[in-house]
Amino acid sequence: MQPEKEQRVERRLAAIFAADVAGYSRLMSQDEAGTLRALAAAREIMDSLIAEHGGRIANTAGDSVLAEFPSAVDAVQCAVVVQEKLGEASAGVPDEEAFRFRIGIHVGDVAVRGGDLLGDGVNVAARVQALAEPGAVLLSEDAHRQVTGKVGHSFEYLGDRALKSLPTPMGVYSFSRVATRMGAGARPVQEVRYCRTPDGVRLAWAKSGSGPPLVKAASWLNHLDHDWESPIFEHLFASLGEHRTLYRYDARGNGLSDREVDELSLDAFVSDLGTVVEAAALDRFPLFGLSQGCAVSIAYAVRHPKRVSRLILLSGFAQGDILRSAKEREARLALAALARVGWDAKDPYFREMFAARLFPDTSKEQMRLYAEQQRDTISGETAARFLETVGRFDVRDLLAEVRIP
Repeated sequence: MQPEKEQRVERRLAAIFAADVAGYSRLMSQDEAGTLRALAAAREIMDSLIAEHGGRIANTAGDSVLAEFPSAVDAVQCAVVVQEKLGEASAGVPDEEAFRFRIGIHVGDVAVRGGDLLGDGVNVAARVQALAEPGAVLLSEDAHRQVTGKVGHSFEYLGDRALKSLPTPMGVYSFSRVATRMGAGARPVQEVRYCRTPDGVRLAWAKSGSGPPLVKAASWLNHLDHDWESPIFEHLFASLGEHRTLYRYDARGNGLSDREVDELSLDAFVSDLGTVVEAAALDRFPLFGLSQGCAVSIAYAVRHPKRVSRLILLSGFAQGDILRSAKEREARLALAALARVGWDAKDPYFREMFAARLFPDTSKEQMRLYAEQQRDTISGETAARFLETVGRFDVRDLLAEVRIP
């Protein structure tokens, strides 16, 4: 009898996602059948989201899940959505009965044998996960370095922590808003999902509220998470969701959508709106355009008159300022040039100046917060491209074709 052929081991760098259920043994001792049902329901949500974000489940044992992602960005975005979805599913359940996952993410070297993940990278991810609070996402220093400025989430530095079997402590970072959103109904919640455009750009879109649909076209610099928490916008979205199911999305190039994109144009933005509408499976709906979103909404409504029941347009324009006059053109292009050199700087002067143009009546504290969130929403180069692209919008020829109230 010949010995079995040894499986080949492949080594690669990966983003590792490790999760387990907090207090699983206690939950099993209290109600084994109910806990197993809850685990199966939670795993269905988690497995689907891992696949949706491009991950691969490598190992499972009891209540634990180990997955790998091609990038830390994908892993972190998936982990945040997983915690939010699981939090919604367990809203209203007493804390002692609630099903809470702890998730740890690390980027490191792994060994792959027969589909299983092995090696130091896996061990570090598991050690980081063990430090996470129930309902939280904890990142290793290496993972945090990979996603800084790319995912738009705020992380709290928890200091250097000793990890079992590692010779030196490692810095860890927590996504702190997850745990607060786990609470039951203290404030409205949003459900973030992803879809992909015909040219391959991944868009993030959100659903909140209840009732007939209302779609908001993307406007200047959207970030589904930051806008939802923002003292400038949160009251607007909460009130719109009181009697409607509100659909919002981050335009290509900013927020939770893909940041690095080849095309920025009016046609691309209109197509992206259509992609989100299809992903949300909406047939007919009122469309809300704000600022640059007005031109996008007008163009979409003319192309899809049977889809749009009403147009709500606020603070918009039909012709971008680059096309209006030589003076306005010079001012817009100068602003774009300044964005290229000043947007990403630590000194918030340029971003605060820009925020003051948009919200002249807001408080200094809110302006500082928005200025910082702008840097976390888009890169300076892409912000400059946005300014140049939007400055060339022109839908004047379409205005006479609008037949929608």
